[in-house]
Amino acid sequence: MAERDVVILGGGHNGLVCAWYLARRGLKVTVLERQGVVGGAAVTEEFVPGYRNSVASYTVSLLNPRVIADMELVRHGLKVVERRASNFLPVNDRDYLLMAEGRTHAEVAKFSQTDADRLDAYADRLEAIAEFLRDLVLQTPPNVAEGGLLAALPEMLKAGGLARRLGRLDETGKRDLLDLFVKSAGDWLDGWFESEPIKAVYGFDAVVGNYASPYAAGSAYVLLHHVFGEVNGKKGAWGHAIGGMGAITQAMAKACAEAGVDVRLNTPVGEILTEKGRAVGAVTEGGEVVRAATLVSNLHPKLTFERLMDPAALPADFRERIGRYASGSGTFRMNVALSELPRFACRPEAGDHMTAGIIMAPSLAYMDRAWMDARANGWSKEPIIEMLIPSTLDDSLAPEGRHVASLFCQHVAPQLPNGWSWDDHRDEVADLMIETVDRFAPGFKASVIGRQALTPMDLERRFGLIGGDIFHGKLSLDQLFSARPVLGHGDYRGPLKGLYMCGSGTHPGGGVTGAPGFNAAREILRDLRR
Repeated sequence: MAERDVVILGGGHNGLVCAWYLARRGLKVTVLERQGVVGGAAVTEEFVPGYRNSVASYTVSLLNPRVIADMELVRHGLKVVERRASNFLPVNDRDYLLMAEGRTHAEVAKFSQTDADRLDAYADRLEAIAEFLRDLVLQTPPNVAEGGLLAALPEMLKAGGLARRLGRLDETGKRDLLDLFVKSAGDWLDGWFESEPIKAVYGFDAVVGNYASPYAAGSAYVLLHHVFGEVNGKKGAWGHAIGGMGAITQAMAKACAEAGVDVRLNTPVGEILTEKGRAVGAVTEGGEVVRAATLVSNLHPKLTFERLMDPAALPADFRERIGRYASGSGTFRMNVALSELPRFACRPEAGDHMTAGIIMAPSLAYMDRAWMDARANGWSKEPIIEMLIPSTLDDSLAPEGRHVASLFCQHVAPQLPNGWSWDDHRDEVADLMIETVDRFAPGFKASVIGRQALTPMDLERRFGLIGGDIFHGKLSLDQLFSARPVLGHGDYRGPLKGLYMCGSGTHPGGGVTGAPGFNAAREILRDLRR
């Protein structure tokens, strides 16, 4: 007899979402979380005395509005505010590009009137594809089914529904969809625009968490993945959760507690327990056996199937495919405490640009060189940095008159060459990131009171992000939709009965969306009804 109906491994945001949807249907759900706080990579902490910030994930857009509404996250304390400007790109000591509602056209026209005139058409075409993707986010992909016509029929119906959605796109939309799934972001943007600043602002989304050149095939999809979100009903917008990203997961934790979910902190799992070809529970590192009729993993696929399971329990081909599952971001994540706001040489005064995503990478060519340099040397000597200063929108994060900044830095190698260890080079690369910002904003280095630096190895150790991959696996065509994480298991069901997946290693992929948790819960409930 199972002790619990469901055991979920990992209390990250998708695990909490899955737990809530199952518990509200009356199931007895236990979440096992190895850290002392829920949230996974979406947590807020004091990293320097008196200064708090989102530790890893750092900005809001992709969190699904259905999840927000169903879990009543606003009632549980979540408040998200929109940036007053979306992006700010310093070009040099004189020039900059500011992307903000009502101002973008005039800003782009400083560099190219032709590009300014094309902005609306670009936005309309991209939004048509983003809307197509929004329709798919809370859908289970068609799966490769075995077992004859009876088993295949539901998957055929799913595929038919997908075909109908695709049919609603006009010919231009279908061609754009193909381009965005297979082309590079650089080629896509070069076909639209002539000036470097606008291509750099849009192209940055293609290298976020993606250890690749913006001219790498498939990078256009990574760009697309970042544009189908919304903030407070405004599509494509980005915002800040008051209190940091931990405010999202703490609101989720309150919803789960209200639904009767049992969350056990400081409870790392050492093994997934299997009997006669079925997952039947988990064994904690402390030796406790927690049995359940259904086991759900919110962990990275490689952690689930390579570290927690007996290889003999898995089908040989599945085990081989997981071994090849590509995972590794070129991300170096920093949080810094500041005595004052930065003063950018091109725009030294305070203003709305301080609330934006500040992109320090003035061209696609700069981004391409950063990737090549990192591949050759372990990290780029001229890295790509996005800086957010959330304390401009949220005065709870720092003492009065002081600030905190998030530095999301690309490109560094997930594994360093020459047998080097990230533990030996963390401070050296952190210094480089600070100095890079200082080149755009002289005096920044002197304003740094304290810092927190997380290498790809730190992200793996602390959050289970293999290779520091913020998406739980590359967003490449062979690892998307029905093939995420492995073709034949794109429907959130693992290769053993009773075993499911609800993390970002499943459709629709990474980011703080809640969609994998929502979708997995739906499939589990369907199976239980059967």
